[in-house]
Amino acid sequence: MSEPCIFCDIIAGKTPARLLHEDEHVAAFADIRPVAPSHILIVPKKHYPTLLDAASAGERDLLGRLLEVAARIAAEHPGADRGFRITINNGASAGQTVYHLHLHLLSGRHFAWPPG
Repeated sequence: MSEPCIFCDIIAGKTPARLLHEDEHVAAFADIRPVAPSHILIVPKKHYPTLLDAASAGERDLLGRLLEVAARIAAEHPGADRGFRITINNGASAGQTVYHLHLHLLSGRHFAWPPG
């Protein structure tokens, strides 16, 4: 049996979350521990632990769809013209804590470079 996955539970409707986007392949919802005024997670409905897993499986269309959804959500949010950041953490040393591929869409404050 595989490890429980909070994102799989949200997608399956077992854990409540207000979906900001849902289609056949992708869902999006607010992060429960935001690091910016707007912090949205964009996740594939199919479970891949990391970006490398999805890429190794040849999921080119899915990876493009994740970015397309992130861009559409960003454009719909007030202040998108001032900027936003899209991040994928891959592995523990990069800050990944939930092992279900996801993009972080962050906006609403200044982001320094390089990131911490």
